[in-house]
Amino acid sequence: MASIQVRKRTNCLIIDFYYRGQRCREQTALEDSAANRKKVQKVLDRVESDMAAGTFEYRRYFPTSKNAVKFDVLETSPNAIKLVTTQVGQALEAQLAKSDVPLFREFAETWFAEKEVEWRKSHRISTRADLDRVLIPHFGDKVVSQITKADILTFRASLAKVTARGKATLLSARRINKIMGPLRQILSEAADRFDFRTPFFNLKQLRARKTDIKPFTLDELKLIINTVRPDFKNYYTVRFFTGMRTGEVDGLKWKYVDFEHRMILVRETVVAGEDEYTKNDGSQREITMSQVVYDALKEQEKATRKVSEYVFCNNLGKPLDHKNVTNRVWYPLLRHLNIEKRRPYHCRHTAATLWLAAGENPEWIAKQMGHSTTEMLFRVYSRFVPNMTRQDGSAFERLLLQSGAADSKLAATAAAPTATVTAHDAGAQLLVTEER
Repeated sequence: MASIQVRKRTNCLIIDFYYRGQRCREQTALEDSAANRKKVQKVLDRVESDMAAGTFEYRRYFPTSKNAVKFDVLETSPNAIKLVTTQVGQALEAQLAKSDVPLFREFAETWFAEKEVEWRKSHRISTRADLDRVLIPHFGDKVVSQITKADILTFRASLAKVTARGKATLLSARRINKIMGPLRQILSEAADRFDFRTPFFNLKQLRARKTDIKPFTLDELKLIINTVRPDFKNYYTVRFFTGMRTGEVDGLKWKYVDFEHRMILVRETVVAGEDEYTKNDGSQREITMSQVVYDALKEQEKATRKVSEYVFCNNLGKPLDHKNVTNRVWYPLLRHLNIEKRRPYHCRHTAATLWLAAGENPEWIAKQMGHSTTEMLFRVYSRFVPNMTRQDGSAFERLLLQSGAADSKLAATAAAPTATVTAHDAGAQLLVTEER
């Protein structure tokens, strides 16, 4: 009687049956699971059916098995001889694999069609590009259930040798992780639907180098604002003093500017030239206008209020193209001023560090930035605070000095009825005589 067994050492299924009076045991590469048992049972049923009909050919089912040699002489049918050279695993895979398990390219398209409704346009574009340029060319013709962990590691290693587009350096760990992200999601979803173990199990991302931020100093900020071309002065003033993201300031509309309450309502963002919902729910916020922002928006109102719904727009009244502005206005300005090259996003970092330096409430700053908590605020920006506010341990030093001075004062008071105390406040000498 044929049966399905499990090899304890590998946890893989074994087909156990008798043929021509001899016990035959053939191990598969399938781990023990309900789904895999069904697959193997189908093969076993066909084996028994062929043996009952007298048409069973051992090498046809198990082409690389040592047992097949025993029966080659006895099995003289043309079909048996023809299939002797069949590649390892072809016949068994044809029997074991479910007919409905798709190729990677097929399932990748299904996955993309189902998920794209959840994504912003920019994410759809980048994911589509990674699928078409990298993932489908490499994995497209493989059955999703046959992609192994070794295949993935080999692919990832090959990415580490690729030169970044438009650069002389290799792909960064961060970029490689981004490419691997859709692959992980596709195979994990396929594993869930077709009941196989995802090859990404216990496979960690590459460690990416932490991005360093370099906010502008107040002097650099003033120099930029005073030097930039007049038609962009208000634009960069708003960026520097509100901490708005690029898409948020580019997508700012006049209907979201509340001069009466001095508020900027962040409700939309521009992504790839189209209006979209903000990055997340936490990004929906109200930013308090400082006087300098209020004045800049009032000045900008004269220029664009009547020609566009957007506060900052091009000659056609459309939102600014941030790449065009960056390459034609921002970077040339930094070169002209001999200021270290930094992305425009550092305007946002600058706003955060200046607010912290001014001693604003961290919770208020987090709300202005669109953060749900102060955790990110302190994690990203706290190292800039000591150099700007002198909160670097000097306050503790002053406390100790004051404590020592107080002890001396008490001792002096006990020794004499009259004392003269000299106080130093911000560089000014004040003589105070106190009668005891």
